[in-house]
Amino acid sequence: MTKHIPKGGEFLISDLSPSDIFIREEFTEEQKMMYQATVDFINTEVVPNISRFEHHEYKLTESLIRKAGELGLLSIGLSEEYGGLNMGFNTTMLICEEMSGQTGSLATAFGAHTGIGTLPIQLYGSESTKKKFLPKIGSGEWISCYNLTEPDAGSDANSGKTKAVLTPDGKHYEITGQKIWISNAGMADVFIVFARIEDDKNISSFVFHKDEVTGLTLNEEEKKMGLHSSSTRQVFYDKVKIPVEQMLGERGDGFKIAVNALNAGRIKLAVATSGAMQNIISWSVKYANERKQFGKTIGEFGAIKQKLGNMATLAYCTDTAVYRAGQNIEDNTHKLAEEGYSSSESKLMGIKEYAIECALLKVYASEAVRFVSDEGVQIYGGMGFSAETPMEAAYRDARISRIYEGTNEINKMLAVNQMLKKAMAGKLDMMSGAKSVMSELMDIPDFSESDTNEILADETKILKNLKNLLLLLSGASVQKLGLNLSTEQELLMHLADLGIEIYVLESAICKTKKMAELKIKEDISPYIAMTTINAYRAVEICVNASKEIVYSVLEGDEQQMLLLGIKRFTKTKPKNLTLLRREVANVLLKENQWCL
Repeated sequence: MTKHIPKGGEFLISDLSPSDIFIREEFTEEQKMMYQATVDFINTEVVPNISRFEHHEYKLTESLIRKAGELGLLSIGLSEEYGGLNMGFNTTMLICEEMSGQTGSLATAFGAHTGIGTLPIQLYGSESTKKKFLPKIGSGEWISCYNLTEPDAGSDANSGKTKAVLTPDGKHYEITGQKIWISNAGMADVFIVFARIEDDKNISSFVFHKDEVTGLTLNEEEKKMGLHSSSTRQVFYDKVKIPVEQMLGERGDGFKIAVNALNAGRIKLAVATSGAMQNIISWSVKYANERKQFGKTIGEFGAIKQKLGNMATLAYCTDTAVYRAGQNIEDNTHKLAEEGYSSSESKLMGIKEYAIECALLKVYASEAVRFVSDEGVQIYGGMGFSAETPMEAAYRDARISRIYEGTNEINKMLAVNQMLKKAMAGKLDMMSGAKSVMSELMDIPDFSESDTNEILADETKILKNLKNLLLLLSGASVQKLGLNLSTEQELLMHLADLGIEIYVLESAICKTKKMAELKIKEDISPYIAMTTINAYRAVEICVNASKEIVYSVLEGDEQQMLLLGIKRFTKTKPKNLTLLRREVANVLLKENQWCL
């Protein structure tokens, strides 16, 4: 049977079978061996030095990136012809998770190098450019950085003022301008830079080695809230000459290159925060088992168990969603290669198809690590505010994740605009679904009970209703506002909130069902508990977002009709979430670490 590979955004209008979802327990022995090699590297090289990352030891971070390259951890996704292991997208996700879990400084350096510092060359470089740069980037001999942001060009990346002027002999472009917030700049050998040629509508992209140019200068390291051993500098270009053959893609392709590199960066950021959450939970559990108050360890108190249960739920759901999307990207890439597309084209199109999912997951995961790190500090109490503990640094480092790879606000609007664009182009039939749901709303409600013999029956019904709710609200918004909807930023962000919760809840339900069907875990109850906790959390978020949409778009009878729709599609059965959180927390406290 041919494996079904869903289209990007298809989760909004179709149901996913547990058999169609990939879960981390299905990684092969080869993938697990590479993961274990990464774990060993982290335990040997990073954990013993964890406190040093808060003292601006940029050379430590640089040395670790180069050592990781020697071990093959930077070249997992590169083709063999460029010295890589060609292990597939989801394997790169797995390694990114482990490399990013201990400190944001290493996570940023690793992500900037292997993601946006590699992909533009890998996907858009000429063959000679790839052969020149990729093997040494993959081995860690050369460290790469990505120069896009400017003082007046942040979220609006295509508005950059850096100029590229063709020399009279036609052999070079001279780059002049300023870039800011450039990760890895202080230790980079390779610079990917974006600049505008003449009055082109779109920017262009170039790559060069710093030793081959003049006119390149860097400011001192930036003073930042977190990421204290991640190099971040301003970069100044004064007629830096780059050979014309080292342009990436074609003239004017820069904005497209930036966007497509960021698609991969977003989902990699999501899996990086997943690794951070798992470590934060482990630190929290250990502290809760050690700290005593009122004659008990604090882990015995319900208030702490509530925190641990909620923290674990977010970490579990992030994990399920990122590897689901990662495998979809990998499967789609393989499919495109089999259809005759080149390796670069397949990887580019494979990721681009899931731009919606990448944006939504970046938002969910970065908000999740915000919550988890904040609760981690709270569990530590006064010690959580102390720089002597890892929790203080984790809290500060987590904050940047809502800004990296496009702010969460930009990503929410981008995702919904992509959904609407696909719907208008007939690639995502949301309008038929919206009409069907509106018709259903006029019918007598379904008062039938869920099949109580089916695992997660109530949660599955919640998921179906939330999908109906999103279709109902998106249809009403389009009908009322038309093309003007794309400019209503608040509405777009509320619609995105529904899309995020739907994708993550569906992922969790399908993973938990699959684990039960395949008997992957001896005791499935904590996973069922986390899925249920998430389902009820999702309903609360969707109720609030939906009311905001209806209040903003409709009035009178139309408003009342949709408010009834919200009530109908967010109805839930009473469940004791307190006991479920305790159940999850007790498992963690018993194992004294993240184990779910």
